[in-house]
Amino acid sequence: MSETKPQESVDRASRKVRMATVVGDKTDKTVTVTVERQFPHPLYRKQVARTKKYHAHDEKNEYQVGDRVRIMETRPLSKTKRWRVIELLERPE
Repeated sequence: MSETKPQESVDRASRKVRMATVVGDKTDKTVTVTVERQFPHPLYRKQVARTKKYHAHDEKNEYQVGDRVRIMETRPLSKTKRWRVIELLERPE
């Protein structure tokens, strides 16, 4: 007789987390954020910067353009939303 263990769900610690800047807040419960990453060019070894935009879920419409936030990967919430804002890091004055 063997006991079967229920399959464990995906641990939240394994989800991707990124630092982002809010660049748009006009949509309801959604903010548009940009994530910038830097990496060395494969041949010339110079630091190259690339930015990517994401739509992130903002339940209370509390984030404004310019805010630095932390976003976490989540299940698909709409056609384009796969991230959600988890905390405010810095608000410009």
